[in-house]
Amino acid sequence: MPDAHPPREIAAKVETLGVAKARMGTLTVLVLAVLAGAFIALGALFFIVVVTDSGLGFGVTRLLGGLAFCLGLVLVLVAGAELFTGNNLLTTAWASGLIGSRDVLRNWLLAYTGNVVGCLGTVMLVLWGGIAGLDAGAVGETAIRVAGAKAALSLGEAFARGVLCNALVCLAVWLAMGGRSVADKILAVLFPITAFVAIGFEHSIANWFFLPIGLALDPQHTVPVAGVARNLIAVTAGNIVGGTLLVAGVYWVAYLRGGRRSGSDAPDRANGHRQQ
Repeated sequence: MPDAHPPREIAAKVETLGVAKARMGTLTVLVLAVLAGAFIALGALFFIVVVTDSGLGFGVTRLLGGLAFCLGLVLVLVAGAELFTGNNLLTTAWASGLIGSRDVLRNWLLAYTGNVVGCLGTVMLVLWGGIAGLDAGAVGETAIRVAGAKAALSLGEAFARGVLCNALVCLAVWLAMGGRSVADKILAVLFPITAFVAIGFEHSIANWFFLPIGLALDPQHTVPVAGVARNLIAVTAGNIVGGTLLVAGVYWVAYLRGGRRSGSDAPDRANGHRQQ
């Protein structure tokens, strides 16, 4: 059975994929982005259901909730969809001069917009389906508590948690790019995504489900709208920093600087697997 792609090959694959994503048609990106938003929202809903009324203790409950949340990224990577946070990796191709700033911003804007539409559409279906009433309404109460906790974060806390979150998300995507089978990709996702959820890091797209569903279910208006807006802005900015600098930027410097075909770097790339 073939081994996973070595890190140098993953870097080249991510760079090539970045070019392909930047050239993708507008309608295609939007449709796939709506799907990604819905997939992440379903993972977030799964998290809420799993952690509701758990008597297993804080750590174990968060662990199980994190595993449930993995559903979202597994669907994105295996079924195929455009997720804004994962697409922060386009900056590898940008740093190599293969795509321009306008290409990156266009993709991010389309992906983010579609992701939001997918999340909000899922919120409406969840409300329509009465899912919050499960466990005698305890699922809805959990959704309100989750949203309230996120809205209560300070600007700095939300930003820092956003940075750390997307470092792990982009590493999960990076690891999945090294896999050669569906099973490889799923396994690559499980540990980084479970970790970020269990620890309490912040994902901007998931929060477009967590926060609106909490607001919609909150009859006492305990979830502050200003806190919701602050969270979404700060976490989105943090996600961009975490994905572009801590993952794409670091690996670009390590493996892609100077061009993939530069003479001094070519022997290293050819022997990349032996050097890992």
